Amino acid sequence: MTTTSDLLLHPVRLRIVQALVGQPMTPLALKDNLGDVAQATLYRHINQLHEGGLIESIGERQIRGGIEHTYAVVKSAVHLGEEQLESASVSDHFRYFATFLGTLISNYAAYLEPGDPDLVADRVGYQQVPLWLTDDEFDDMAVELRSAVRSRLDNQSRPDRRRRLITSIVMPDARSG
Repeated sequence: MTTTSDLLLHPVRLRIVQALVGQPMTPLALKDNLGDVAQATLYRHINQLHEGGLIESIGERQIRGGIEHTYAVVKSAVHLGEEQLESASVSDHFRYFATFLGTLISNYAAYLEPGDPDLVADRVGYQQVPLWLTDDEFDDMAVELRSAVRSRLDNQSRPDRRRRLITSIVMPDARSG
């Protein structure tokens, strides 16, 4: 049996899920969005995600004798739960993190690909900020951050909005004891 983590933590499938968050698409729109994924590969991964319950068809229409589906993420299904994270081995966690980073690098490469990015105008940034926090202080900050993001999750696409990827990684600094 294929687990949620096996499905979700494959680089191409993770990119498909990320592309569909808040933005349902047809396979053709996904192909245009992802750019570098071959059509046969894309359809194979869409089918795996659909069969695994991570994405669902929310509409269909007749196109030249075939049926074109529009897919959306099943929000409740695309997160690794505490039980899955706790039961994962150290090597599983490394694989999960490496897949996540690989996808992040791929997204950044796609942004840079046109050749003349304007990081200031596009408000691109990346940094690592060390903070000294108690567990309670960290929990308070996490609630604040989640609240800020959640209040914008349902924003719909429109001409004055640009889709932005917000990525966070939180871990203790192993050098600080």
